[in-house]
Amino acid sequence: MSLTPEPTLIRSYCRHQEYPLTKSRTDQMSERLRDLQVSSPSVEAAAVVSVDGLSMASSLPADVEEDRVAAMSAAMLSLGERIASELGRGTLDQVYIKGEKGFVVLQAVGDEAVLTVMANKDAKLGLVFLDMGRAVEDLVKLV
Repeated sequence: MSLTPEPTLIRSYCRHQEYPLTKSRTDQMSERLRDLQVSSPSVEAAAVVSVDGLSMASSLPADVEEDRVAAMSAAMLSLGERIASELGRGTLDQVYIKGEKGFVVLQAVGDEAVLTVMANKDAKLGLVFLDMGRAVEDLVKLV
């Protein structure tokens, strides 16, 4: 009895190895964030952050501190939720910040996370909001 597998089994095994491995949730979220940047060219950066202020996935420029974005995003989401509730505005949908160099928009991803997007000052916000909504639909399945 030979211990060498039959050639057809080796070919079958090798063919099977060509299939891509399943991506982790973090990789899938990061890929979705990159897709958001491609579909909305005015989006300069994006991150998914837990409500506890921990980064879950991001697509940020090298000069942006991921931990800082995560902490500030969680704090702003919490404050926005409280303001909306206390002032009788209902459930928070988005937090929108406008600065001279652009926008920061935060949108809840279910009950456990927030999507933070930074867009340039020339961004068409309607398109950014639409693309963010689509991204949230996908991300909520991964959080």
